[in-house]
Amino acid sequence: MLTNDQPALPQDAVRRYLHDALGIDAAIRQWAGVRKLPYFLQDAYKLYELKIRDLSILLAVNQRKKTLRLATVRDQLDKLKSLADRPVVYVTDALASYERKRLIEQKVPFIVPGNQLYLPDLGIDLREYFRQKTQSPEHALSPASQAMLIKALLNKSTQMVWHPAATAAELGYTPMTLSRAVRELTTADIATPHRKGKQRWLHLSRPPAETWRVAKPMLRSPVKRCVWTPRAAMPHLERFPLAGLSALARYSQLSEPALSVYALDFWKWKILGQGGLPTLQEPLVGAIQFEVWSYAPIPIPDNKAVDPLSLSLSLQNDSDERVQGALEELQEHFPW
Repeated sequence: MLTNDQPALPQDAVRRYLHDALGIDAAIRQWAGVRKLPYFLQDAYKLYELKIRDLSILLAVNQRKKTLRLATVRDQLDKLKSLADRPVVYVTDALASYERKRLIEQKVPFIVPGNQLYLPDLGIDLREYFRQKTQSPEHALSPASQAMLIKALLNKSTQMVWHPAATAAELGYTPMTLSRAVRELTTADIATPHRKGKQRWLHLSRPPAETWRVAKPMLRSPVKRCVWTPRAAMPHLERFPLAGLSALARYSQLSEPALSVYALDFWKWKILGQGGLPTLQEPLVGAIQFEVWSYAPIPIPDNKAVDPLSLSLSLQNDSDERVQGALEELQEHFPW
């Protein structure tokens, strides 16, 4: 089912997304030919004309609150394309992974501002994990800065404005680390600082989904190394969150891996090593895998897996098509 609860097109979001993702400055305006269409199409969609170079595209936004079947959308877009004599693109603020897959299989153009676009008439197919970088910073964000940003994005109540000192305290960072993280986030134009009395706050420069997209080229996989240990040597595995393919299986339809995967930060791993925890040279039967992270996994209430944002970064370079499909499903758990 395809739904769109917002009757108005987020014009600025579409325009900005095309600029950031493709480097294209597009003009968007209401389409003048609406009244020439059959009434059922006028009632079903709000229509806009988008100009990209010398190409005119019709943007069709579902203005009904009821759900629409994929077959209905496809047939109506085909009808619009024939009557308007130009490409027609379906625009919505969200799509389930199976909807995206079916739309792409049917070569139905669509745009999800700040998330994904598929425009086969232009030869463009950009998905979240293949998206072009919007900027090329000389250096990636430090692990602490990355963790603080992800921590802020995960909390819907503080996504736009948050108290960095409180976030740093929750993550166990020192004032020096906090200062460096604030400096990196502001220098990268991810957040802007402002004060409330004596307290320093950070305000996201963009909405959360767009912030993630812009920051992603500066973020790195938190996994520094992978090690194996006998399961029998770790009797209290519930202390560690699931990671890697084990976590992805919890968030998607992916099958559980043969070896369970858990995450911990370097310092916890060092303590385990000092305590004599045995390691294996290869993943033998009866073993478990630990991912040693560059920052402590951020706890998610009532969730035994690592957070979905860090998880997506840890697996973004996996070439397995099944994993990439599951990563699309994972996006449904992103906090926006």
